[in-house]
Amino acid sequence: MAHSISPEAEKILDKKFKVLDKGFIRLVDYLGNDERIVEAARVSYGKGVKTPDEDKRLINRLLKDDHTSPFEQVVFTFHVKLPIFVARQWIRHRTARVNEISGRYCVMKDEFYMPAGKAIALQSASNKQGRSAEKVEAGLKKRVLEVLEKGQKDAYRLYNSLIENNIARELARVTLPLSLYTEWYWQIDLHNLFRFLTLRLDPHAQLEIREYAAVMHSMGEAVCPMAFEAFDEHVLHAVKFSKSEMDALRAMLDGKDTLLEGNAYKRFVKKIGSCSGVRKIEK
Repeated sequence: MAHSISPEAEKILDKKFKVLDKGFIRLVDYLGNDERIVEAARVSYGKGVKTPDEDKRLINRLLKDDHTSPFEQVVFTFHVKLPIFVARQWIRHRTARVNEISGRYCVMKDEFYMPAGKAIALQSASNKQGRSAEKVEAGLKKRVLEVLEKGQKDAYRLYNSLIENNIARELARVTLPLSLYTEWYWQIDLHNLFRFLTLRLDPHAQLEIREYAAVMHSMGEAVCPMAFEAFDEHVLHAVKFSKSEMDALRAMLDGKDTLLEGNAYKRFVKKIGSCSGVRKIEK
């Protein structure tokens, strides 16, 4: 089967798209597109007589009904430059193939992540792993940046002094902080890319990895516009209800009180509020 070409993807192939202050994502290569998905689903050996509208309906039905294997036929290879603390979150997605720059072989560059003002926030009181929306005073933001910059400069100076004294690179690198930039090639199929984007575009994901996920979404959309439109419709911007929440929803529509209480009720109300056209409800 010939390599399927996506004109919009060809325009961005091998171009670096800036992320954060010093990072980037580059689409190195891709295999397949929307056409490959429908061919795999139909076990076809060519375009056949199907129309684009029929292809679109098929892709939507596949995603809606959770028939995921045809999406595994499309593969992306990305070149990513990212801070190590982002990479440690990213690597949790174990269904990809990764080749990362090695501090055992290379002298690491003096490149560290420095957050923009909007990224500096207080610890959330309700979310143990997240930031608060509370405003941070300008003087404190300045102090945070000063502390980070000093720590990074001191760490790299120590690292460089060990390198200059011919200490093994694999040992010298332990002085470096998580804000150091690393690079890798990351290859993943479309089904698992959708899983990555579902989790990493979620508002609860860390701000920095969301920035990378947003760029990846745009790149994937250039390769498979129909598949990404279906993904946005049926997965990314869809709302999932538990059995208890469905019971509560039925009760609400029947004008009855729900049995949900406490945090369960708050989560339910938040989901309802995210649904376009549904009025706000109060207990």
